[in-house]
Amino acid sequence: MEVESVRNKSEKPPTEHPNSSGGAGVLRNRRKLRNISFAVIGVLVFIIILILILAFTVFKAKRPVTTIEDVSLRNLKFSVDLARLQVLLNATVDVDITIKNPNKVGFKFKDSNAQLNYRGQQVGVVPIPAGKISADKTVPMNLTLTVMADRLISDSNFFSDVRNGELPLNTKTEIPGKVNVLNMFRIRVVSSSSCNFTVFLSNSSVGDQNCKYKTKI
Repeated sequence: MEVESVRNKSEKPPTEHPNSSGGAGVLRNRRKLRNISFAVIGVLVFIIILILILAFTVFKAKRPVTTIEDVSLRNLKFSVDLARLQVLLNATVDVDITIKNPNKVGFKFKDSNAQLNYRGQQVGVVPIPAGKISADKTVPMNLTLTVMADRLISDSNFFSDVRNGELPLNTKTEIPGKVNVLNMFRIRVVSSSSCNFTVFLSNSSVGDQNCKYKTKI
């Protein structure tokens, strides 16, 4: 009995480590933080993929189109002064155009102009002020160009065209702007149109219209 009591006294009771429960708590916190981080990363990746899908499908930038709807001649006054060997010309060209924005977001365009050309030389110009076209909207514009008679008459081909009774003219517009997709992607766009037509001096009419349209992104 004495031997057992001595043996029991010599044996030390197992000691508990105070840090064992704290270490388990740290591991649990680390797992929670890791899971939260993975969840946040997953949500961000999903949002980025969703934005890219929308940007390249529903909100994909489309080409705004500038169309010349009608060209008409107004206030044409044409006469020949044989005594002074002069040709007197005064004319106004009315151009009706439309700008169509097929995008799901607005299209902002800068200041530009419409030009009236005779055989490659500018003989008239009118400014087109900057503006904005809402999504899926078409905006009409009525432009009036006054012919610069001095430039027209200075061309060596003018008198032969007058003898034939026909003046070949051209109207040209070039409208630069931007399409802002989801307030993240700004895409530059230039919409241009060019329309050739003939003015018949005998009855002050316009005919032989041939228009071309182009848009650059």
